Amino acid sequence: MRSNQTSLAGGAASLLPPDDPQRQALHNEVHARPTARIHLPALVVYVAVLNEGVSREQECEHLRLLPGLSGLNPDLLHGNFLRLRFDGYTVKWERHTEFTRYSIVQPLPDSALLDASDPELMNSLVVEPQWLSAIPGRTIAAIKLALVPGDLDAIQETLVKARRWLGGMPVTASLLGRNAHALAVSSFLLRPDGFERMLVVAPADISDSRAGRVSQRLLELETYRLMALRGLPVAKQLSPLLSQCETALANIMASLENKSVADQELLDTLVSLAATVERATAENAYRFSATRAYEGLVAQRIAELREKAVSGTQTMGEFMQRRLSPAIATVAATGQRLTSLSERVARTSALLRTRVDIATEVQNQQLLEKLTRGQELQLRLQATVEGLSIAAISYYVVSLILYGAKALKAAGAPINPEIAAGALVPLVLWSSWIAVRRIHQKLRTL
Repeated sequence: MRSNQTSLAGGAASLLPPDDPQRQALHNEVHARPTARIHLPALVVYVAVLNEGVSREQECEHLRLLPGLSGLNPDLLHGNFLRLRFDGYTVKWERHTEFTRYSIVQPLPDSALLDASDPELMNSLVVEPQWLSAIPGRTIAAIKLALVPGDLDAIQETLVKARRWLGGMPVTASLLGRNAHALAVSSFLLRPDGFERMLVVAPADISDSRAGRVSQRLLELETYRLMALRGLPVAKQLSPLLSQCETALANIMASLENKSVADQELLDTLVSLAATVERATAENAYRFSATRAYEGLVAQRIAELREKAVSGTQTMGEFMQRRLSPAIATVAATGQRLTSLSERVARTSALLRTRVDIATEVQNQQLLEKLTRGQELQLRLQATVEGLSIAAISYYVVSLILYGAKALKAAGAPINPEIAAGALVPLVLWSSWIAVRRIHQKLRTL
């Protein structure tokens, strides 16, 4: 029992197996980007920039330009989130895969409350305007979001004031949350200063954390909408190329069917077409998949707002879906068209390979038939040569016998050389034939 107490006193880690190297990071991921606490009235100046080619070191150097941050440690940016607190305002930095966003939360001046008419907001900006314009990257979203107290019981009167606050432009409006705890209004139009404007009207006693969540969802909704739409220009630019490739593939199929073009020429054309399609796939597959992912995030943020309609206006969700859905459908159709074209090119390649393989098999068959006929002729010739060789060998053997018989006659032997040689001709022929046959048998066994 004492040993158990000692183990517990040594820390909880002693009761567990060793941690996975990623356990701590994965556990803290849900706390990586805490929601801001915003007290009404407040102004959120939000800028999201594409960070392609922009390093964390460059972003750190830019953050160091803020008051009192000349010694900011770059290691603080490795977590992709940093909230900097100053006297009366905060600056939040967040880095994502494709973009980085900066949020400045500051008090809203009295001249910009709900009763104002198209108020000027940048005069009260707590950071230098040059600091905003010098943010490294290319702007993809810029929003000025004001959160003001107001009466939600007289919703139509509040909506009239909100329209006047936004400069009299056509607006969309939604009551947010199950209990309609806030009214969000926006025109989703770029103003001359490059910013959009959003207005959130809520009771004065709304909690700071709820106000922070509302602002974060609205800002993320607009950012993800714009990021999803980045696939639309790509799809429009790719459409003429896909049309050309589809026409070229149809021509290849017609030539393949009619056998009007040589296989090698068709193969060269098809390889070139396949390379074009694969290059287009490699260059645009990520953009199309990112569009699908961002569209899913837009739908999720709309669902999280739990919108309720305000009489006489569209909700933000309806506005987003009606404007965003056709663009997303165009991107999806282009991506499917590219995938289908790649598959059709692959099938055409398979057909052409089959035809080439069949032609090759026919050529091989013809070559084998020629080789077979050549071997038959060679065997006949060999048999003829063998017969001649037997005759030649027998001739030389008989000649040797004749010379031997003549030598014996000259030595006094009672023999007629010609008769002796003629009598031995059958025996010599038979012996030569037997000898050649045995040689052939030995060669076959090797």
